Amino acid sequence: MSRPEAAVPDAAAPEALIPVPETAPGTPGPPCAYARLRTEAPVVKAQLPNGETGWLISRYEDARAAFADPRLVRPLLSAWPPREGADAPPPCLPTFLEMTGAHHERVRRTVLPMFGRRQLSFMEPRIRAMAGDLVDTMVAGSDGGPADLVASYAEPLPLRVLCETVGLPYEDREIYLPHTLALLGAAGLTMEEVLAALYALQDYAGDLIARKERDGDGEDYIRLLLALARRPDSEITRDDVVSFVVTMLMAGYKTNIQHTGNALLALLTHPEQLRTLRAAPERIPTAVEELLRYVPLMNAINILVATEDFTLHGQHIRAGDAVVPVPASANRDPAAFVEPDRLDLARTPNAHIAFGHGPHACTGANLTRMQLTIAIQVLLERLPDLELAVPAEKIDWDQSTPLRAPARLPVRW
Repeated sequence: MSRPEAAVPDAAAPEALIPVPETAPGTPGPPCAYARLRTEAPVVKAQLPNGETGWLISRYEDARAAFADPRLVRPLLSAWPPREGADAPPPCLPTFLEMTGAHHERVRRTVLPMFGRRQLSFMEPRIRAMAGDLVDTMVAGSDGGPADLVASYAEPLPLRVLCETVGLPYEDREIYLPHTLALLGAAGLTMEEVLAALYALQDYAGDLIARKERDGDGEDYIRLLLALARRPDSEITRDDVVSFVVTMLMAGYKTNIQHTGNALLALLTHPEQLRTLRAAPERIPTAVEELLRYVPLMNAINILVATEDFTLHGQHIRAGDAVVPVPASANRDPAAFVEPDRLDLARTPNAHIAFGHGPHACTGANLTRMQLTIAIQVLLERLPDLELAVPAEKIDWDQSTPLRAPARLPVRW
């Protein structure tokens, strides 16, 4: 963790900018610089990766409050940064994170119960079977040597779970995954190219829904929502179902792959805690909450836009300013967590904000929890002697998105 910390601007010069802190090479984050920002400049104007500016919110209480503050709204991807006239891109449908007001409340009332723990229980045996099959394939293909836990397990599992739950055709992955990765910033595209990917993903979602409408009802969530949308008293529309598909792809694919890889690496580099977990697998759900806190789901960027002027920690935030609460920093705040930089798989309580907070908290949080819990359970059951096959410092890292993760995770058992 030797990366220099970001310079903290003088409080008397509120317009001074810092770059968004970067994660140290070979780590998932969070960036070390946030520790100093939490102490000296908890609200600071930063130069964002796209050249725009925004106020970084680094403390736990402030970030948690920002996510729930009605004065801060998520802008449409096609509307931020704002452009007018001939430069303005065509309007796009809002994702669930971008819906506001009564529209968001109606859709949330319909969709959120589908992702409750009880309603998702039908997925538990299916995820367990998928995870078991992937482990069996990895072992069979290893020929007694090391295997890559990312390519064999952490990468394929989230997509299969997403397809099974939502109703995405796995065989269409070469169509929708490139667009999804572009929207997550994985390809270093221009804003125009990112918007083209968004429109293409919306077009794909519309085509998929048309196919499902022709095929009739079924058990997956897309068909369930379509059936609800057809009711005369429905609170959702067909366009909302399109938004659902886009939202699930943007939030439920790449981020889950990278977080799963980082979580498994954290376990494998803390062998004493891993042994304790093997001996008491009933503690895995508690461990999962700690892995969600300890390993950033995102280092940045959660763009909110102020709808009115207000002051926070002496900084005057104007209507139209971007505000960026950083869960990766908030979840390491010593004011909220004892020894926050220490992995403690028995930590409780654990009120992390890995999934945000307030009305726009991640809809699929329980599915993510279930997936990671079962992924760990199956690995510990099938491969009790699982360990890294190379020193941790020799692991290659994927640095294509704000969330850093192992590109490969060589293991043996």
